[in-house]
Amino acid sequence: MIAVALTAYAKKSAPLEVAGVTCQTPPPLHCPDADCPGKMVTEEGSAIEPKTGREFFLDYPCNLKKGEKVTFILSLHGFGSYGNWTRHYFPLMDFKNKYRLVIATPNAVAPPPKAWTPVDDEYLQNIVNLVYDKFGKENIKAFWLVGHSQGGMTSNRIIRTDFFKQRVDGWLSLSGGRLGANPGRGNFSNLTAGRGAAPATSSATSAIPSVAPGVRLAGGVNLGAAAAALREPPSNEFSFIYETGQNEMDSKGIPETSDWAQKLGCGARVRKPDVVDTKPGYVYDSTRQDPGSDAWGRLPRPGTAEVFEYPHCSGGRIVADVVREGKGHTEGLEPHVTEQLIKLMLSAKTLEK
Repeated sequence: MIAVALTAYAKKSAPLEVAGVTCQTPPPLHCPDADCPGKMVTEEGSAIEPKTGREFFLDYPCNLKKGEKVTFILSLHGFGSYGNWTRHYFPLMDFKNKYRLVIATPNAVAPPPKAWTPVDDEYLQNIVNLVYDKFGKENIKAFWLVGHSQGGMTSNRIIRTDFFKQRVDGWLSLSGGRLGANPGRGNFSNLTAGRGAAPATSSATSAIPSVAPGVRLAGGVNLGAAAAALREPPSNEFSFIYETGQNEMDSKGIPETSDWAQKLGCGARVRKPDVVDTKPGYVYDSTRQDPGSDAWGRLPRPGTAEVFEYPHCSGGRIVADVVREGKGHTEGLEPHVTEQLIKLMLSAKTLEK
């Protein structure tokens, strides 16, 4: 079994190793700036969760010092996707050193198409326990869930469970549902026209834009029913950030108000400076470009993102919306908007648990 020990605190000359992963800069299995190989983004990681034997990615600062505070992020991929695709869709690993991030990116177990179900809960909990154990509970200043599409729906589900409720400080939803009223849905009508469902092994297949009521997954889970159960807001309180592509929404765009912001006692929405990116993201859905779809997403390209915050939330929590102009569901996030989302997460005050 691969060792699960943090071995380098005592020896500055030795590389850090956690869960059998020796820290590397740049991170392993990192896409080039363009044309990332499909085989690379379907990799499932070199870290091993010892109780289940399942793989995941673990990225962390290579120059981490003993007792140093970090922010822990559990990042969940979308329907039909893989950990390394979402690792590049929202490339937190590029900022792990600058912002002292520990990022775990796991993989759903359900056979194709891959999708998160309660079958995966023990695996996710074990990863969290491993990170808390190896980096030290006292050194984790904040714990955030990040989920793209069905990974966002799963974040919404597990954040209500006893295990995550007592640990999570915030949730970042990447096109994975908005607490406090969802925007209207854009036009996804040509997504499968003449082609059937996107193959689950595609390098960029990441989610489905809607869930048919009868769709069932591992263990007989009905996705439509599961989504309906999440329409009521959670009873616990935490920071929440919603990010979406403009083309995923209808012409009304993002709602100007948020019931979640009201619950947390936040002020009226304030527009912050736009975020401008001159570089594209890493990944996209190569199976959905002939013809392409604005709502689903086209090729990576530079862009501008609108940022809205609800200030003065109780306990120093954060509630915000980020809209990427002219983008759809599967275009990977650009570097500046990625960094802005990280800054928003880190700006939330951490509360005692």
